[in-house]
Amino acid sequence: MTIASAGDAALLLAAGSDDHQGGNEAASIAAAIRAAALPGVIDIVPGAQTVLVTFAPGSWAAPELAGRLRQLAGDPAVLAAVPPPEPVVIDTVYDGPDLADVAALTGLTGAEVIARHEAAEYQVGWMGFAPGFGYLTGLDPALAVPRLASPRQLVPAGSVAIAGCLAAVYPSASPGGWRLIGRTGAVLWDTRRDPPALLAPGQRVRFRAVDRLPEPAPPLFTDLVRANPDKAPADRHEIREESEIRAGERWIEVLQPGPLTTIQDLGRPGLAHLGVPRSGAADAASLRRANRLAGNDDNDAGLEVTLGRLALRFGCDAVVALAGAPVPVRLTHAGPGSSGTGAPSGQPTGDRSPDGSAPDGSAPDASAPAAATESAFAADSAFAADSAFAVPAGAVLRLGAPPAGLRTYLAISGGIEVTPVLGSRSADVLSGLGPQPLRPGGRLRVGRPRSRPGNPSGELPRTACPGPREVARLRVIAGPRDDWFAPAALTALGTGTFQVTPASNRTGLRLAGPALDRSREAELPSEGVAAGSLQVTHDGQPILLLADRPVTGGYPVIGVVAADDLGLAAQLRPGQRIRFAVSPGYPASSR
Repeated sequence: MTIASAGDAALLLAAGSDDHQGGNEAASIAAAIRAAALPGVIDIVPGAQTVLVTFAPGSWAAPELAGRLRQLAGDPAVLAAVPPPEPVVIDTVYDGPDLADVAALTGLTGAEVIARHEAAEYQVGWMGFAPGFGYLTGLDPALAVPRLASPRQLVPAGSVAIAGCLAAVYPSASPGGWRLIGRTGAVLWDTRRDPPALLAPGQRVRFRAVDRLPEPAPPLFTDLVRANPDKAPADRHEIREESEIRAGERWIEVLQPGPLTTIQDLGRPGLAHLGVPRSGAADAASLRRANRLAGNDDNDAGLEVTLGRLALRFGCDAVVALAGAPVPVRLTHAGPGSSGTGAPSGQPTGDRSPDGSAPDGSAPDASAPAAATESAFAADSAFAADSAFAVPAGAVLRLGAPPAGLRTYLAISGGIEVTPVLGSRSADVLSGLGPQPLRPGGRLRVGRPRSRPGNPSGELPRTACPGPREVARLRVIAGPRDDWFAPAALTALGTGTFQVTPASNRTGLRLAGPALDRSREAELPSEGVAAGSLQVTHDGQPILLLADRPVTGGYPVIGVVAADDLGLAAQLRPGQRIRFAVSPGYPASSR
C-alpha cells in the first residue's frame, strides 16, 4: 500500500488491490480505521481503491499517523474483527426509461437485463456524489454500459441505475448521467432517521423484482429543493411567519438578503463516509472571530453574507459582530436610549466608534421616520471589520458592498436558532441540507445571549482580504496525485498566475491559468477529496474545492491548499489573481 499527504490535514491511503469492480478492500480498511477511534481523526472516506483520512490540523504529524494507519490496514485480524453492516434488499420495479437502450447496448433482451441485475450480489464500495448515494460493486460484467452522453437535468429519487461496472440508487432528486433501468420506494436518505443513510460502505445489497411499489411517502424537503430550486417552500424551521414567533422570543427580520446570505456554523464533520460534505462557513476563522466578539461559542450559527447588501430589522436588543470582508455599515433606529446590552444604543462594544454619517457616502434613508437617528460604524474611517456594537430593538441594520473580499460574517449575541440537520445549522448549497438562503420577509429566531462578555478574538488570525488588483498567495502541499502529472506541471503551478473565473461558488473556485498537463490519460477511480484540493480537469485547469465540495471525486489532485489559507481562498472574487507557493508533501511509501 502507499500513503501520501492530501494537504496538511489529511492522508490518502491506497489499498493494495486494483480490483475496483468487485473488491472492497478500501471499505474494509476504512471500517477498521473508524473502529479504532483515533484521536483527532475527523473523517474516514473510502473510495474505489483508496481511503482518505482527515484530521484536525496539528493533531498528528503525517509520518506518525501514516504509521498507525499502516498498522491497522495491514493487520488481517483487525480487518476481520469489524462486522459488516446488515444486508439490504431493495424492491424494484424494472420499468426504467433506459432499459431498452441497455438491452440494445449489451445484446440482451430486456428480461435478461432484469434477470442479471436481480441475480447479482452487490456491495457498497463507497459513498459520494450526494448524501446517501452508494456506489455498488458486483454488477454483472455483461451489464457494463457507458454513461449517457448528455446527463439528465433531473433524475427522480429512487431511480435504480447502472453505469460502467457499477450500480446505484439515486437517494434524492438530482441531475445525473447514469442509465435508469428501474425504480424503488426504498428511502435511501432521510435526515430524520439515525443513521440517515440506508446504505453504508461495506454493506451487501440485493435487488428484488416486484410488480408494484408501496404508496410513496411525501417528498423530503431536500427533494423539493433539488426539483424546484427557485420555487422551494421556505423551511418552517428556518424562516417563520410573524404568527409563528411566540411571545418573548428574540428575532430578526430579513428586509433584503443581498446576492446570497446563508446561515452557517462550523459544519457537519464526521459524516463524509455517508456522502455528507462538512459544509459550514467557507471562511471558518472569520465566523469564529465574529462569534467571539459577540460573546458566542465558536460553533454558534451566524450569517455568511456574500458581497454584502444585507438589511435586517431587529425585534430585540442584541450585540452584533462583523468579521471577514469589511463592509459599510448603517444602523437606523427609533431614537437614543439604552440598548439593553450595557452600552448606549448605537455605540460599539469594542474599540470602534460611530462617525455620524453613512460610511458609503450615501444620503440618509428618506423612508426612515422623522424621529429616527442614524449611526454609522467604521474601521479605518470607512469600513467595519472585526467590530462589535449594540443594536436596539426596532433598529434596521444595513450592510453595503465590500471593497475587498467576498464574504462577511455577521454574528448576533445568542446565535441564530434554526433546527439542526445532522447536528449542524449550516446551509449546504450543493446537497440541499440545512436551511435555505435568506429571503425577504422571513424572520429568524435568535437565541438568548450568554452572560459572559465578548470572547477575546486576538488569538485568532484575521483572514486577509486582498484588494481586486492584489495577487493572493496561497500555500499548497503537493500531492496526493502529483505523480499523475508531467514534471513541468508542478513547476507551472508554482510559477504561474491563475485567475478566479465567474464559475466559482461555495463548492469551489474554478481557475484559469497555465495548463497543468497530465502524464496519465487513464480515468482516476473515485476517491475522497480534502478541503482545498486542486482537482485538475481534462483541460488542464484546476478547481480549488471549498466548503460545499463533494466528498469524492474522479479528477486527480495535484496539490492541496494549506488549512490555514482556506479562509483567504474563500474571500477571493472572480477576476482576482492567485500565485501558489508549492511545498513537497509527505512522500508515498510502500511495504
